Amino acid sequence: MNLSFQEKSLWVMLASLVVGFGFYFANAFGAHAALAARAPGQAADLMAPYVGLFIAAVVLLVAISVAGHVVIALADRNPQTDERDHLIALKGTSYASYVLATGVFLALTAAVFTRGNFIFTHVLLAFWVLAQLVAIGSQLVMYRRGA
Repeated sequence: MNLSFQEKSLWVMLASLVVGFGFYFANAFGAHAALAARAPGQAADLMAPYVGLFIAAVVLLVAISVAGHVVIALADRNPQTDERDHLIALKGTSYASYVLATGVFLALTAAVFTRGNFIFTHVLLAFWVLAQLVAIGSQLVMYRRGA
């Protein structure tokens, strides 16, 4: 299976998003559940403990992404794009926009019906990550199908 530079880049970004934000969400929801158990009325308002966790997730995401792209750049010296690459990227972004719009609506709904900002911010973040995964995943499918 001979992958183009763009496909390899998409695989790296997919892996970095899954690892970085998988780490974040696994730890944030576990920490929030523990915090909510200790202080039932106050846990919804406390976001400060998650800032360090978010920074760690972003650093992890960037480190994986940079390392992966360095390896790709050393192995594949042809990062040229063509019309097909642009069309595939445009279609992937189009699909992702529906996911992101749904997430914004759900986050605003959560903001109205929940106390504090934990649910609101995490619904927004989760749907942003999901939209990125949809964009990348759909692009990878289109590359494999030869679209």
